[in-house]
Amino acid sequence: MLLEKKGDRLTLLATDIEIQITTSTDGAGGDGDGAVTVGARKLQEILRSLPDTTEVSLVLEDKRLLVRGGKSRFSLQTLPADDFPRMTVNEGETKQFSMSQKAFRQLISKTQYSMAAQDVRYYLNGLLLLVEGKELRAVATDGHRLAYASVEIDTDLPRQEMILPRKTVLELNRLLVDTDDALNITLTPNQVRFSFGSVVLVSKLIDGKFPDYERVVPATLKNHMKVGRQTLMQAMQRAAILTNEKFRGVRVVLGENSLKLIAANAEQEEAVEEIEVDYTGDVIDVGFNVGYLLDVLNNIHTEEIQWSFNDANSSALITVPGNDRFKYVVMPMRI
Repeated sequence: MLLEKKGDRLTLLATDIEIQITTSTDGAGGDGDGAVTVGARKLQEILRSLPDTTEVSLVLEDKRLLVRGGKSRFSLQTLPADDFPRMTVNEGETKQFSMSQKAFRQLISKTQYSMAAQDVRYYLNGLLLLVEGKELRAVATDGHRLAYASVEIDTDLPRQEMILPRKTVLELNRLLVDTDDALNITLTPNQVRFSFGSVVLVSKLIDGKFPDYERVVPATLKNHMKVGRQTLMQAMQRAAILTNEKFRGVRVVLGENSLKLIAANAEQEEAVEEIEVDYTGDVIDVGFNVGYLLDVLNNIHTEEIQWSFNDANSSALITVPGNDRFKYVVMPMRI
């Protein structure tokens, strides 16, 4: 981590060349200005282990950083600040827009769980952000399920697609807060910059072509079920206890105003959950990965969901009644 002091302002910068995060604070007393590089993990663990009210002093002395807090004293190795590998931040053609931290955090929360983790198709290990007109869309897929969410923005922009790396998405989800405080987003051809509070996060973009998500979302579905999200989620959590640990399959059996969840495992144990639902369509018996279903139910905060099907062999669609800004497509599995 690069520490830089100018006057009473202390700036911290860390990067792995894919993403770079800078933050600063005022009120850093002491004499002189300077900059130094120090091991981030050790410094973080030292500061975290000290009581919250402890005043900390940092002193650069003979190529060592002395950290003092209360009666504790630590001496850390340093490297020259000039050798720190900063990312090159593009300042060329840019597009800018702003939104609340809460709105953007909700957008990525509704979709990020569908990103692949270590897929050889590297573009699936990220999140597609697409800005067009006054709309910002987020899409994630791992090839077995797809999550889509969109939100209105104030700025009218030409269409631009970008794929954020998985690491960037998870870091933003961790750093942003659910408030109306501003988040400023600056787009360049191969980078994106997020500025909020005292933090600036710059990220490279994944170079690749994201799948055409519009072709994945089923256009016509004939069987529609409405059910309370919490009721369905709790029933699935109970059924999931007895699923096969590797495949996590659960049978979904739909009849008139009835939904059965059936799970079994290699020990021939079985769980059956039956709940009342709003449904008058075809009788359907279909298998799904219960983890994929719980992911979506845990990340959309609505009282009711709509679950739509054609048959046991085609993708199902989960939406929020009266809201076309969220869609979740999940493929069936053979049980």
